Amino acid sequence: MSVAIASKSCQVNCMRRVMFDRFDQVVQIALICNFTVDDKHQTPSPHGGRGALPSEGGCPSDLLFLAGGGGGVFHLMLTIKRVPTVVSNYQENASSDDLKAKAESCGRNCLGKCCLPVSKLPLYAYDNAEHERVEEDIHGFCDEQCPPMSFLNNLLLGQWEDRMSRGLFRYDVTSCETKVIPGKYGFIAQLNEGRHLKKRPTEFRIDKVLQPFDEKKFNFTKVGQEEVLFRFEPSKDNKSHYFPSSPVDSEEGSPSVVAINVSPIEYGHVLLIPRVLDCLPQRIDGDSLSLALHLAKEASDPFFRVGYNSLGAFATINHLHFQAYYLSVPFPIEKAPTCRTMSSKGAYETRVVVSELLDYPVRGLVFEGGCKLCDLCDAVTSSCIFLQSNNIPFNILISDCGKRIFLLPQCYAEKQARGEVNQELLDTQVNPAVWEISGHMVLKRRKDYDEASEQYAWRLLAEVSLSEERFQEVKSYVREAANLQPEEEYISSIDDGRYDSAKPQVASHLPQDCLVLH
Repeated sequence: MSVAIASKSCQVNCMRRVMFDRFDQVVQIALICNFTVDDKHQTPSPHGGRGALPSEGGCPSDLLFLAGGGGGVFHLMLTIKRVPTVVSNYQENASSDDLKAKAESCGRNCLGKCCLPVSKLPLYAYDNAEHERVEEDIHGFCDEQCPPMSFLNNLLLGQWEDRMSRGLFRYDVTSCETKVIPGKYGFIAQLNEGRHLKKRPTEFRIDKVLQPFDEKKFNFTKVGQEEVLFRFEPSKDNKSHYFPSSPVDSEEGSPSVVAINVSPIEYGHVLLIPRVLDCLPQRIDGDSLSLALHLAKEASDPFFRVGYNSLGAFATINHLHFQAYYLSVPFPIEKAPTCRTMSSKGAYETRVVVSELLDYPVRGLVFEGGCKLCDLCDAVTSSCIFLQSNNIPFNILISDCGKRIFLLPQCYAEKQARGEVNQELLDTQVNPAVWEISGHMVLKRRKDYDEASEQYAWRLLAEVSLSEERFQEVKSYVREAANLQPEEEYISSIDDGRYDSAKPQVASHLPQDCLVLH
């Protein structure tokens, strides 16, 4: 069975029955030609049961969840009809015995070469066609209501909640206290007292951005397949598809997977692991960044952000990966004013625009625009390759459904090693990676949480930033690496109407008890 995903409808083609795996159960829907379910008058079950089966407290419209339904935000049509049996491009004509002969399983059902090539995993095949971008407001937050949930959002959140129900996380992140700190930008503080004790320690040097992959140290091939939500691969027909069970064909290349982060920071916290079997070290290249941008684009949710930490910028595992999660308010960095300083003018103009953050504790660059997604991806990739090659640690935040990318070179670990960071800040045990730099402060001690202030957040992040002189030097190198041209400065402020700071925006599809707004 495959699910063909469209913007307003979801069509399921099958031979005899439709099977939905949810909480280790199977639902069979009797075959009816042109069977239509209209969720206009149905109300999805509340948080904890959304997407659940009727036996789990869900309502009939929740079945649409598993086929890309939205929570009553817009109409979806589910049609089941007879079609000839066809083996898809993602399935191979081989028996189970043939598949098992390809590799000898270690018995742990892991993501290594011993187990993955003989496995079947859910597959989300995304539309990777390079469409021309439509001229529109590039900032994704909406004024009155959020856009309808995408199929990928429904899939990811449902599978993530399923893993939560199985007890695969080290703690319940939804029980962690969270608040918005009063102030101009609204930094977000979370109290997570156990994360630093349960999180995996760093196993490599922090003074080198590029280090070879070491199979003896922890890497994602040692993760169990039960932590995988689905594979994430480009489609072969420029359309998005979902296959609930698809054999992994190692002959077509190493699969990319989306898996849970067992030590989550927020609701829906996942890892995107490109080409997991290739055992790539933590370093950016064009293919991996493109994959991350497509994940943000397919999610089509401004509350879903993708992040990246280089080695030396508080990545803790030297195996290529991105992180992503949902946060139902704008990040402070997204509200910071910017100054437009560079663009892709000239014979090879791609409409990529680069701005500099203003009035924010961390100096950084914001990449936007591009005629196509690959234009934006290429400009950021070239910049990251320069930083990596010159041993400059950095973090990346992919925002606004892949339309804005924040590139943030940093030097906190270097200052820490030289003894230049205030002991009071060190005592908080906060390692400023991409989420902290973006304004989401994960605090380990009750005292720090109770006393959290905008002044504290500013002091911590100021230690992360490059000096003005060093930053300008890095900016000039980035301009050359990405083939950009300087242009007349134009300042964009937070008063442009992009955000309403007086009224926090909350996504209706996220659990409302995960964020305490003061």
